[in-house]
Amino acid sequence: MTLKPLWSLLAVAAVLAGCAVAPPRATGPVALKILAINDFHGNLKPPLGGIRIQDPARPGQTIDVPAGGAEHMATLVSTLRAKNPNHVFVAAGDLIGATPLLSALFRDEPTIESMNLMGLEITAVGNHEFDRGAAELLRMQRGGCHPGDGCKGPTPFTGAKFQYLAASTVDERTGATLLPAYQVKRFQGIPVAFIGLTLKGTPSIVVPAGVAGLTFRDEAQTVNDLVPQLRAQGIEAIVVLIHEGGVPAGDYNECPGISGAIVDIVKKLDPAVDLVVSGHTHRAYNCRIDGRLVTSGDKFGTIVTEIDLVLDPKTGDVVAAGADNRIVYTDRYPKDPAQTQLISSYEPLAAPLAKRVVGRTGAPLSRDANAAGEFALGQVVADAQLAATKAAADGGAQLALMNPGGVRAPLPAGELRYEDLFAAQPFYNNLVTLTLSGAQIVQVLEQQWGPNQNRVLQVSRGFAYAWDASRPIGQRIVPGSATLDGRPLDPAADYRVTVNFFLAGGGDNFTLLQQGRDRRTGVMDVDALEQFIARNASITPGPLDRIRRLN
Repeated sequence: MTLKPLWSLLAVAAVLAGCAVAPPRATGPVALKILAINDFHGNLKPPLGGIRIQDPARPGQTIDVPAGGAEHMATLVSTLRAKNPNHVFVAAGDLIGATPLLSALFRDEPTIESMNLMGLEITAVGNHEFDRGAAELLRMQRGGCHPGDGCKGPTPFTGAKFQYLAASTVDERTGATLLPAYQVKRFQGIPVAFIGLTLKGTPSIVVPAGVAGLTFRDEAQTVNDLVPQLRAQGIEAIVVLIHEGGVPAGDYNECPGISGAIVDIVKKLDPAVDLVVSGHTHRAYNCRIDGRLVTSGDKFGTIVTEIDLVLDPKTGDVVAAGADNRIVYTDRYPKDPAQTQLISSYEPLAAPLAKRVVGRTGAPLSRDANAAGEFALGQVVADAQLAATKAAADGGAQLALMNPGGVRAPLPAGELRYEDLFAAQPFYNNLVTLTLSGAQIVQVLEQQWGPNQNRVLQVSRGFAYAWDASRPIGQRIVPGSATLDGRPLDPAADYRVTVNFFLAGGGDNFTLLQQGRDRRTGVMDVDALEQFIARNASITPGPLDRIRRLN
């Protein structure tokens, strides 16, 4: 008897094993349930404020409903999963990054472990997955101790059991995608492809060093280039998980007046794409765009989107699709014991820092902006950054500018703990004080508006300006309106300006800040906020009068 090589026998065994477990192709329509989330941002505990929805009792008014948290979300996911044996749990990016202290202290390993317990299977990469660079993202996928900090959690970190997808993110050294472009799952023998990708503009909204050596391709073109490959494999059902989104005018489960980047992207997609699960804008919607179902589930784990598809057994294509955005009510869904145990294993390790009292506020400090784009907590953060860098030895700052996206949560009234401050400023960015001319400062302010962009910088006390919404982009700052301590900015004079490291590198498309000279690196942003609050007995919101809007 001739013995075959071991590798040959193993190959045959693998084929036979695959044939043995593969279910036969269905003969009737197949119902598939997709559960989707986006922009979880490590909110293992319910976020302050929950979710804001329209008040059913008062038309035109809104209410904040307690919602979210991994413990409650896991229960809802389990409940929905039990409704159909053909199911898959997916995400559209930003599971990590800009996270509360409980996750951030451990480099977001607790969030990955939480998603593992919850049974997440596939996720797109989001822009915040690149906050600490591509190498750290790959560690999130593969596991292992952090090369600098080592292992700090209660157990060794083994990485994500789910698959990150990065169809549009190309490693310039190899020409290959950083992570797989898609994953195929079979339901009663019918293959369904899930393509995952983030927004093309990722390099402009993360720290540049985090995406060095990576190219981010056009979203629609990336997907369309993959469609022929999938169809060549006999795959007709195609789902796109994309970390880009839109802004609707209505409530969390509807879609009037949807606008934003996702609209144009969906219209450019190959007709073979059946469903788009989106994110990034932190808004909830349930839409039909260009005849296709497009969903988004708010943020911070406050919504699980329940999507029901019907697959044709003959063609393998999607013949029906519907969705329901399900709020993760904290008073309706009990805590999942496994999630509670996970959180409990990390809390004692985080408590000494997280629970430390740092000061108090006399009233809540909100993130809700007025018509001009100014909000109470944004003022306080900018004032704190100016105070931390005003001394000549600390940078000699004369004004501070803060990007609104860097302020992530409001501050409650009363006693404040470090974890409250970290929830508001979770990026842990160094402050950078640099020199700009008066003319350059005005040009920076003009960069607040652009295609699909409206990011009004929060400004420190003593600085003021007006902008005119009726004027063209690039010409909206009212001439002569920018003043510092009551005096008009001199276009030719130099001023010392403090921003965070993200902005200093041109983040959020404020590219002109890269021209800042004589840079001085200062304290971390959250530390500056802590110092400011500690020095002021009881901070209350001030008048929102530093930025004026005309028209």
